[in-house]
Order: sequence, then structure tokens, then C-alpha cells
Amino acid sequence: MPRLGNAIVVSVGLLALLVPNGARAQAENAVGLPVGTAAPAVTVEDLDGNAVELGSLVGSRPVLIEFWATWCPVCEELEPSMEEAHRFYGDRVAFLVIGVAVNQSQRSIRRHLERHPSPFRYLWDTRGRATRAFKAPTTSYIVILDGEGTVAYTGVGADQDLVGALNRLVER
Repeated sequence: MPRLGNAIVVSVGLLALLVPNGARAQAENAVGLPVGTAAPAVTVEDLDGNAVELGSLVGSRPVLIEFWATWCPVCEELEPSMEEAHRFYGDRVAFLVIGVAVNQSQRSIRRHLERHPSPFRYLWDTRGRATRAFKAPTTSYIVILDGEGTVAYTGVGADQDLVGALNRLVER
């Protein structure tokens, strides 16, 4: 099993290196779910192991979802853009971070958050269900859903204009 885990980490890491740092929206670099697709129904967990149905968090207001890992340098580079978007839209957009279940655990995520507090809601993709359902090609993958739960934006990389993407959905 350790060999499989290492192979997955290496594959994800290599894919992240192949994606240009400036990669942005799906229209420019088709990744993951197509824009206009309904958000898939999937169950993940909170960091205490309780089931969370993503569908219950979708449909009343826009939702920004990041597929993330504690060990992901691109996710760390994306953090200022996430925080800026949260400053502008945190009261009108739900911000969800889904921890992928590769070389990290719920416990390691909690330890990371103790050292690096964050305003986002963190969830755990125990068996990779959300990763598969949302067709996440790598960590730092962002999906923005509109108020009806339809994919309005996808992107990967550290240089995403999240405020601009949300600005199209949320009136200031």
C-alpha cells in the first residue's frame, strides 16, 4: 500500500508541475467539470468524521470549493487569492476546502490549521469520492458554483483571479 500512496503523490505532483502557474479558467484550460454542469451529489466528512452532504451546502448562494492538501506548494501560493476573495465575498459566498486523502489525514489537517488558522470550512474527502465526482485533476483545483449549484468556473494553479470569477456571480 505505501507504494501506491507514493505513486499517487508523485503523479499528482508531476501533474501540478505540468499545469502552468498562470493557468486560469476552464475556458482557457479545460479542466475538471465543464462549466454549466450541475454540481454532483457527494458525501464527504468534516474533520471530526461526521458525514457532510455537499448538496446541502449548495443552491442558496455561490460556493467556492478548493481541492487542497497540507503538502501542496501551489495551494499555499493560492492562499492569498483565496483570502482576498473571502475578504470581498465571505458574507455572500460559502468557501469550502476539501482535503484530499493523499498523504494526509484529518488529524494532520487539524494540526496544520492550528498553526495556520483559516476562515474557510475544511472538509475531508475520505475515499476520494468528491475528487472523482468533481473530476479534480490536481490539488489547487477550484470549482465555483452559482447560487443554483451549477458550475460557473473551474481553474487550477496559483495565479487564479478568484475575485474576478466571483465578481461575475455576486453583485458588490
